[in-house]
Amino acid sequence: MNERLARARAGYDAVAADYAALLPDASFEAGMDLAMIDQFVDQLPAGARVLDAGCGTGRMLGHLHERESSLRLVGIDLSSGMLAEAARPTVPTALVAADLAALPFDQDVFDGVLAWYSIIHVPSDALAAAVAEMARVLRPGGTLLFGFHAGTGERTITSAYGQPVELTSFLHLTTDVAAAARAAGLDVDTVLDRAPRPTEKHDQGFVLAQAPK
Repeated sequence: MNERLARARAGYDAVAADYAALLPDASFEAGMDLAMIDQFVDQLPAGARVLDAGCGTGRMLGHLHERESSLRLVGIDLSSGMLAEAARPTVPTALVAADLAALPFDQDVFDGVLAWYSIIHVPSDALAAAVAEMARVLRPGGTLLFGFHAGTGERTITSAYGQPVELTSFLHLTTDVAAAARAAGLDVDTVLDRAPRPTEKHDQGFVLAQAPK
């Protein structure tokens, strides 16, 4: 594991309990954000197998389960501390420690992949490889949704959720994420930027794409 990933894992291990307490569910998301997730779920078949790629403490796994209880949910995250918080008996989920760029799954095994603010920890020069890896595990006709901080550059966080940590967050242009999806063989359906709310520092970006049937 490289130094960047090791710092991210250590940082999220340290803040996992506080993160779970402060952000227990999807109530922080804007209406437009939730509408994108609704669109994602609406494109999935009944009983779809869905990967939350970078599930954190599992708040979006809980939202997906509430939205459609028939989904067969799998969550991966780099942080074992976050995965421990994600283990909820009320949300039947398989949880696996893994990196976005090296998913421990065969090709064509998921009907949907949700990458909700996980690529913010992927630098621009590694974005294409991470997107290609998520596309690899999609079945033909499967759907992939990205949510992320939109823009360019990066920022270093030295304190989060009441804990002294060092995390690097990378911004991505929606056009770049869409281009990476197309390069991975996906058909891009929706590319959306929304302005930041008063509590947000950056625009927010969303890209919805499908694997060809």
